[in-house]
Amino acid sequence: MTSGGLVTPAERLGRLVKETQAVLHQRMDEALRPLGLSVAQYACLQTLSASPGATGSELARQVFVSRQAMNVMLQGLERHGLLERSEVPGPRRERGTDLTARGRVALGDAAAAVRAVAVGMTGDLDADETERLLALLGRCRDALAGGS
Repeated sequence: MTSGGLVTPAERLGRLVKETQAVLHQRMDEALRPLGLSVAQYACLQTLSASPGATGSELARQVFVSRQAMNVMLQGLERHGLLERSEVPGPRRERGTDLTARGRVALGDAAAAVRAVAVGMTGDLDADETERLLALLGRCRDALAGGS
């Protein structure tokens, strides 16, 4: 807020982005719950699909959870047969992780559920508006990332 108590457009945008993220997370959670997955577990499977052999530390950074939380998550996903961890430790004694065939199927089902949520989110936007919003939000992200 400004000193006079008025909220600037930039502050309103920040709040709107946060509110949108919260509702998106809630809708994704609702879509993934019947599949037995959380949003973080889905993000983990998605990241593993793009980066096979990633370590727990690498996954934690990309999924935005602590290493400890990632370790617990990996144990659960491994118990459910969705991933497997290498028996041979790599650098810094961390083991690489890969999706199993069952994990790839679960990821496909989860991706379809999340895609439906994303389509619902952008359903009132035409293709040009969606591309413009992507570009604008990317610039906002880059401006913040450059300031750190």
